[in-house]
Amino acid sequence: MGSAVAVVTDSTSYLPQGLAERHELTVVPLQIAIGGVERDEGDITAAEAAQALKKWHPVTTSRPAPERFAHAFKACAGAGASSIVSIHLSAAMSGTVEAARLAAEDAPVPVRVVDSGTIGLGLGLTALSAAAAALRGADTDEVVGVAVRRAGLSRSLFYVDTLEHLRRGGRIGAAATLLGSALMVKPLLNIVDGRIAPLEKVRTSSRALARLEELAVETAAGHPVVDLGVQHLSAAPRAETLAARLRERIPNVEDVYVGEVGPVIGAHAGPGMLGVVVAPQLD
Repeated sequence: MGSAVAVVTDSTSYLPQGLAERHELTVVPLQIAIGGVERDEGDITAAEAAQALKKWHPVTTSRPAPERFAHAFKACAGAGASSIVSIHLSAAMSGTVEAARLAAEDAPVPVRVVDSGTIGLGLGLTALSAAAAALRGADTDEVVGVAVRRAGLSRSLFYVDTLEHLRRGGRIGAAATLLGSALMVKPLLNIVDGRIAPLEKVRTSSRALARLEELAVETAAGHPVVDLGVQHLSAAPRAETLAARLRERIPNVEDVYVGEVGPVIGAHAGPGMLGVVVAPQLD
C-alpha cells in the first residue's frame, strides 16, 4: 500500500475500469436480488438488471453487511494502513453508511466514515479525489476534508423515463409530487440534502434531454475547472451524444467519464435513465 491512509468506497461509485485499482481504492459491493436470488452488485451486469426491469420482474437492493466492511477494514490495516476513510452513497438513500459505521467500531485502525450525500459518479469522483490526496501523503483529516468539499461542490442531475421504478424501490423522496402527472411529463431530478428531489417537468423526452444539457452547462459555468460524469442505463447512444455536446460547450472541462450505472442504481432509476454529474475540481 502506497499510503498510510486507506480509502474505501462502495460499488455505487461506478468508476471506470481500472481507475479504483490505480488509486488503491477498496470497493465494497452492495447486493442486488433478481427474482429472489441475491448476488453482489459486481456479479450482475447492468444489462441483466435492465432486462429484468423491462419485464417488470422483482428487483431489490440491499446494503452490504457490516461484516463485509469489517473484512475490508482488516485487509487495509493488514496492508499497512494506519487509518481508513470510508466514503459512501447518501445515508438518506441507503443503510451503507450505517453498516460502515458499525464495522468501524471494531476495526483494527481508526476509521472515519463519510456520507457523500450523493450517488454514482458524484460519489465516485469524491472517493477518487480522496484517494489521490491519500497517495500524495495527506493525513486523515485532510483526506476527509477533500471528500467533504468535493462532494459538497458536486451536483447530480438526471432524467428518468418513468418514476415507477423509483416509487417501487422506495427512493422517490420529494419527487413523489410528480407522480400525479407522471404520464404527461418527463421529469428532471437532482439530489438535494442527500435525497432525490424534483427539478423540472418537461413535456417530451427530447426536451428533457436538451434541458439536462443546458442545466449541466449552466452548473459548470460557475467554476474554474470541472470534471463531468455522464451515466445511463440502456441508453448508451444518448449518453455518448450528450457527453460529446458537453465537451464542445463547456470550455473549462477537464475529464469526462461516460459509462453505464450498475444494477443497484439502475434498479431504482430504470432503463432509459440518463444522468450528469458536474464535479468542480478543488483549488
